[in-house]
Amino acid sequence: MWIVDSSVWIDYFGGRLTPQADLLHAALGQQAIGVGDIILCEVLQGYGRQQDFDAARQALLQFPVYIIGGIDIALKSAENYRLLRRRGITVRKTIDCLIATFVIERGFSLLHSDRDFDAFEDHLGLHVVR
Repeated sequence: MWIVDSSVWIDYFGGRLTPQADLLHAALGQQAIGVGDIILCEVLQGYGRQQDFDAARQALLQFPVYIIGGIDIALKSAENYRLLRRRGITVRKTIDCLIATFVIERGFSLLHSDRDFDAFEDHLGLHVVR
């Protein structure tokens, strides 16, 4: 299962040609793709026009939506954050820490274009789609 980060969905829906958006386009219908609830929120909150919001909402809800948070992920995410801090790495966004931890714990892979996930790949075994 691939979890696609908001950084990729935003580029994809915006028509931006990036390697990650191209990977997503090629994977649609071929690869199991899931959406995290937090990612769903991040993507949809960026739309100003109702019709764009509705179209993106409809497209995203075609995929399984996973609840990323919860007690277990929150605790493990805090542990991961602290481990990275001890290694001199500061994760800038709590949401990215939650997403990365969820993906690691579920044994999924993450398609992203956000450098904040690099430390999770390098130090915590996050599987990243390339």
